[in-house]
Formats: sequence, structure tokens, C-alpha cells
Amino acid sequence: MASLSNELEKFFFQNDRWPEAVDSQSPEDSSPESHPPSVDPSPDKVTLANLLELAGERTFGFLFVLLALPSALPVPAPGYSIPFGIAMLLLAGQLIIGRDEPWFPQKWRHHGFEVATVQKLMKAGLPWLKRIEAISRPRMTSVCHSLPGRIVIGCTIALMSLSMMIPIPGTNTIPAMGIFVTGFGLLDDDGAISLGGLLLCGVGLAVSISILLAIAFGGSSLIDMAKAALGR
Repeated sequence: MASLSNELEKFFFQNDRWPEAVDSQSPEDSSPESHPPSVDPSPDKVTLANLLELAGERTFGFLFVLLALPSALPVPAPGYSIPFGIAMLLLAGQLIIGRDEPWFPQKWRHHGFEVATVQKLMKAGLPWLKRIEAISRPRMTSVCHSLPGRIVIGCTIALMSLSMMIPIPGTNTIPAMGIFVTGFGLLDDDGAISLGGLLLCGVGLAVSISILLAIAFGGSSLIDMAKAALGR
């Protein structure tokens, strides 16, 4: 199977459904008859239906990786944390109850994002994805496939999705990174990477709680409260 980074490069940058590729074709090549029936009729948008088509049978891990990516970048893309957090919360709930395939409202499947924006995010995120791919291999698969493992992963991603939806700086990036890494492990059947992602989620949870406590108690962070409890 081709690596995820290669598949995404082909899908978003070497695909004749997107405007850049369509414009470069001859009129004969760009006729409706030259496209497969599954191509979205709005070539300037990337829809959830497009992503589900690309994901195939790897849907949960694949979607966690893609939906977490905009907020997981070193310079996060604004405007994605809340809608993608809601989508990942829905996915996490379905993972917990043991669904094999995700369900989305039909309206969501046809909601689109500008191709140029998605391509920009892909260019920024693909180098990070390739770094993880370089060390990934199937191992500790029970973490990804067993019911307890999927429940733990689902509950953790649900918490991180809620954190991503908090409109406060600092509560989005690390939780999104945790979901991104955990989702990649789920996608690649790499339990070790998923466990690493869960640890990163734990760090994200601690940071988010610390920020919320600092706001609620006038600047007291989780570390300050721990020091106070220890009498230091």
C-alpha cells in the first residue's frame, strides 16, 4: 500500500478534478466525459465526501489525521478548531461504541473547503507526516484493534476534541498534535505511535487545564497550585 503522504500528494496536487490541473488540460481532456462519475461536480471545493472516498477502509485513523492537521501545525490555521473538533468528537464517540465505519449527517458530506486553502495546509503538513511514516510499522496492534484500546483512544480523542473547541490560545495546538499522532498510529496499525500520541494528549490536557485554572483563579497555573499544595 502506498504511504499516506504519497496518496495525499497525488490526490491534492496531481488530480485533474482540482482547478489548477483542470486549467492545464486541453479542452478535450477537460470535458465532462473524461472524468470518472465519482468526481465532485464542484472542482473548486474539497468535500468530506471526497475525503471519505480517499480514505476507503482506513476511515477513522485517516480522518483523525486530516482533521487534526490544521490545528496541529506549528503555526495553526485559524477557523478550523471548532468545526473539526466537533467532527472528531463525533468520530471518537463512534469509535468508543465500536462502529466499523463512521457516520456523518448527509449535509456534512457535501460541505466544502477551498482547494487552495487545503493545498496550502497539505504543503505545510506533509513534511511532518513523512517524518512519522519513516518510523512507523505495524506493531502492538492490540492497542489499535482491541475493544479496550479503541475505547481508551476514543475517550482520549473526545477530551482533546473538546479542548480544541475552547476559544482560548494554547488549548488547541498540543491536543491537536496528540490526535494527529494517535490517529496516525490507528491508521498504520502502530500501537507504539498511538501510545506516544496518547502521552502527547496527556500533556495537552495538562496544559489546557493549567490555562483554564490560570484564568479562573487569577493567574494560578496547575504548577502553581501543585507547589502550593506541597507547601513550596
